[in-house]
Amino acid sequence: MTPIDRPDVGSFVRAEVVRGANLRRAARHYVPVLAMYGALKLIGFSVFMYLLDSAGDFRKKDPRFGGGAHAWDVLASWDGWWYQQIAAHGYDPALVRVPGATGLITLEGNSAAFFPLYPAMMRLVSNGTGLGLYGSGLLVSVLASFVAALGIYAVTARFGGRRAGLAAAGLWAVWPGSGTEWSGYSESLYIALAVWTCHAVMSDRWLTAGVLTFAAGLGRPTAVALIAALTVAALRALHHRQEDVARPIAAILIAPLGLFGYLLWVGDRMGDLGGYFKLQKGAWAHTFDFGKQTLDVFTSLAVGRSDYLFPCPVEDLIGAMTVLLGLLLIPLLIRLRPPAVLTVYTVLTFALVLGSQQIFGNVSRYLLPAFPLFIPLAVRLRTLGLPLLCALLGITAVASGSYAGYVLFELGVP
Repeated sequence: MTPIDRPDVGSFVRAEVVRGANLRRAARHYVPVLAMYGALKLIGFSVFMYLLDSAGDFRKKDPRFGGGAHAWDVLASWDGWWYQQIAAHGYDPALVRVPGATGLITLEGNSAAFFPLYPAMMRLVSNGTGLGLYGSGLLVSVLASFVAALGIYAVTARFGGRRAGLAAAGLWAVWPGSGTEWSGYSESLYIALAVWTCHAVMSDRWLTAGVLTFAAGLGRPTAVALIAALTVAALRALHHRQEDVARPIAAILIAPLGLFGYLLWVGDRMGDLGGYFKLQKGAWAHTFDFGKQTLDVFTSLAVGRSDYLFPCPVEDLIGAMTVLLGLLLIPLLIRLRPPAVLTVYTVLTFALVLGSQQIFGNVSRYLLPAFPLFIPLAVRLRTLGLPLLCALLGITAVASGSYAGYVLFELGVP
C-alpha cells in the first residue's frame, strides 16, 4: 500500500471527535425538550384515559362516534375511523345525495373529505412494522408530536433563548385541542410539517420549505395559510436580494402542488372540479361563511343561549376561550416583530377557522396549528425558574386531560 492509499488515521479520529461533540451538543439542547414535552403529555394523556375509564360513557356509544370496548379505542373514533378506512381501502370520491334530504346535510359522507398524507403514513408504517392500522396511526401521531415539539423549541429559541423554547414546547403539550396530538388524528403530522416549514423559511432553506409545504398540503386543507405565508416570505426575500432568486421562486412553485393537486384529483374523480367543497358543505355543513356562525355562537354564549348550529356547551365554551386567548396573543406576537412567515401564517389560520361554518367546539383543535401564539407566552415564562416553570406546566398538564382531551372527545365532537 502506497502512502497515498493508506487511510489517514488522524483525520478519521478528528472526524469522530467532532461528530461526538456535535452529538453531545445536540443532546444538551434537545433531550430536555423531548423529556419535558413527553412528561407533560404523558401526564395529560393518563388523566384523559382515567377520566374516560371512570366515567365509562364511551361503552354506550358507537365505536365510530366516541365509543369502543376500551378507553383507548376512543382515540381512533370520529375522524380517526375515516382515516383507518382510507388506509385500509383507499378512496372512492363521489357526491351521493341522501334520498329526500333537505336542509344542511344533503350528501352522504365520503372519505374524500379527508386528506391523504396521514392515512398514507399509517399504511406505510403498518406495512413496514406489522402493526395494525390503529397502532400505526398512533405511532405516527406520537412521533410527529415530538418532531413538532423540537421545531416549536427551535423557532421560539430564536426570540427568547433556550428557556423560552422549552416553555413553548411545554405549552404545545397542554394547549386547548392538544388531546388530538396522541390520537388517530392528523394534527401532529401537519403541525410538525408547518413548524419546520417556518423554521426552514427563517433559515433561508427555500427548497426544504417548499417540499415541506407541498407535504403539508397533502395533510390538511388549511395548509393554504402555510402556502400563503411561504409565498409572502419568498416574495419579500426576492424584493431584498439581487442574487439567488431561483430557490425562493422554486419554493413558491412547489408549495401549492400538494393541496391543489389533491383537490383537482378529487374533483376529476367526482366529475366536478368543485366537488371537494360541495362534499364538505353537503355532508358536513362545513363551508366558509365569512364568520357568520362564529358571531352567532359568541352572541349566543354571551347571553347563555345554545340555539346556534351544532351546540356542545362545554366544548364551545373552551373553544370561545381559546379564540379570545388567541386574539389577545396575536398583538403580542406582532409586537415581537417576528418574520413575516410566522405572522401571515398565524393570522390566516385564525381567519380560515373563524370565517368558517363548522362545529364550533372544534376550533380549539383547528387553532392548534397556530403555534406562533406560544412564542409571546413562552418569552414571558422564561423569567420563571425551571422548577416553578415545570410545576406550572405540570399542573396545567393535569387539567389538560379534561379540557384538551375528555371534553373534546366525549362532551363534544372532535
